Amino acid sequence: METWAELRSVDGELTTHAVPVVFYEDGARYDSVSTLRFRSREAIEAALQDAGFAVHDVRDIDYAPGRAWLYIATTPSPGRLTDRPRG
Repeated sequence: METWAELRSVDGELTTHAVPVVFYEDGARYDSVSTLRFRSREAIEAALQDAGFAVHDVRDIDYAPGRAWLYIATTPSPGRLTDRPRG
């Protein structure tokens, strides 16, 4: 079996990558394709607040300081998120 990672595209916040897997025995190839969204800290905090969360603390992730964050957030009332219309 052979595998590797391929960067397919970057479009603003969206990054698409593929991890092909080729089996030696029959040559079959399978691609696992994923699109990830990388947002700025400000955009994440705004989205949390728009969803009804109060951000209490933001901490760097050890393996990616300044590039990945752990958010400590709560909602003001238990029904706040479930009462919002979806759409």
